[in-house]
Amino acid sequence: MLTAAVLALSGCEGVQSVLSPASEDARMVADLAWWMFATAAFIFIVTIGMLITGIALRHGREARRISFRNATIMVVIGGVIAPIAAIVAVSLSGVMIGDEVEGEAGIAGPVIEVHGKRWWWEFRYMDRDGNVVATTANELHLPAGHRSTLRLMSDNVIHSFWAPNIQGKTDLIPGKVNTLYAEPEAAGRWRGQCAEFCGLQHGLMGFVVEARPVDDFARWLEAQASDAAVTEGRGLQVFMDLGCGDCHAIRGTPADGQKGPDLTHLASRQTLAAATIPNSRGNLGGWITSPQDIKPGALMPAFAPPPDDLNALLTYLEALE
Repeated sequence: MLTAAVLALSGCEGVQSVLSPASEDARMVADLAWWMFATAAFIFIVTIGMLITGIALRHGREARRISFRNATIMVVIGGVIAPIAAIVAVSLSGVMIGDEVEGEAGIAGPVIEVHGKRWWWEFRYMDRDGNVVATTANELHLPAGHRSTLRLMSDNVIHSFWAPNIQGKTDLIPGKVNTLYAEPEAAGRWRGQCAEFCGLQHGLMGFVVEARPVDDFARWLEAQASDAAVTEGRGLQVFMDLGCGDCHAIRGTPADGQKGPDLTHLASRQTLAAATIPNSRGNLGGWITSPQDIKPGALMPAFAPPPDDLNALLTYLEALE
């Protein structure tokens, strides 16, 4: 029943599952997973078959001593040939899907830098000259049907980028840039996760992957490249007075911090705290005033502004679409 429930839920939108591939790359990984399962089942059946045969020969109604020749054949076939065949098959399958290839000319998607932070994700969309066009946090948007290039990097510890519906795992290693390709076949939304233990908040270092039709993606990227929708007001003043601008950037305002996520278009995001909670006014207020209750060990400090100031700040942040 548990297996049936897992298989049923794996097809739901937003579920993080290798059994629900949404790209050709992920489908090859899923096929390999099923092939490994079948191989393991084969080895299990062979082992149990040998055990039952041995018991039957020694303790059956017509128990008889097995000959050295027959025993040798059983051991060689069941204990040597079968495992070696399984290992070779699985190894070859893994090697065959291990080579990443770039998209064909004309369908190449954007180049995106993926930065693993403690403990959140930053996605920087680059133009053809290598300049940053837009920056988002914890939400990766991709054009459906186009092969995007992801450049994975970290300036702190080793992380691992894993969006199983789209691609396999690849590590982010300090001092090294690893390249991954992502080509979702159709529009959809899925969850990703850091798959390498990276510290206290590793388990809550998630992200969202959303594939959009090409035209919709172009409009989204253009909107993300623009400055903040509101660049003045009491809420912004509260933001600066609390020192939030020392860690967070809001383009078009004096806030230019680089330690935390860029908040220029915060209101357009679906989640907060690296996909830990939905983006709502209540959750946003709770995250500002009590981040340790939501993510113990998070590097963001707690703030306790007066109620009027907090409401003004939340109103301002909700306007950053």
